[in-house]
Amino acid sequence: MNLVLAVTGASGAFAAELLLRKSPWPISLVASEWGQDAFRRECGDFGRLASLAEQVYEDRDLAAPLSSGSVPTRGMVILPCSTNTLAKVAHGITDSLITRAAHCHLKEGRKLVLCVRETPWTLLDLNNAAAVAAAGGIIMPLSPPFFQMGRRDPATITMADLLDAYLDRVLSVLGHPATRNWESPA
Repeated sequence: MNLVLAVTGASGAFAAELLLRKSPWPISLVASEWGQDAFRRECGDFGRLASLAEQVYEDRDLAAPLSSGSVPTRGMVILPCSTNTLAKVAHGITDSLITRAAHCHLKEGRKLVLCVRETPWTLLDLNNAAAVAAAGGIIMPLSPPFFQMGRRDPATITMADLLDAYLDRVLSVLGHPATRNWESPA
């Protein structure tokens, strides 16, 4: 079964590429217009990201298989997840393939991980995150597990190191055994 990866219009698009490279499962990719724009601004050609996926869907294609709860998946990760997408998921607004697929994951009881990339959060954001969590979603703000960098000189830690450790946590939430934890040597 494929893992669904949705890319929305928030910064942090580099993490989506790392997830595509790191995932033990094939990936079905869907990116919003602004998600594609953010990727181009931060990382370059969106085609490079799309080439890493097994399947690529257009966000406006509500007839795509991901729109149906009857299509099994490993789960869904929205990375990065904008607060706009968080709000739509929280309120059941299914006006795009990303939000419809997220709704299907919630209604079918499948893993839905929202890697929200925004700071600071407003009360609206907090309430939206609480609503998604109450519906069964997993909120994982794009915040690296700094503990996994223990005993390393902070000047030598790269963005890729931090995101790699974060993605290990995302994959472990989806059932892939973590390669390291807080006790692992640096």
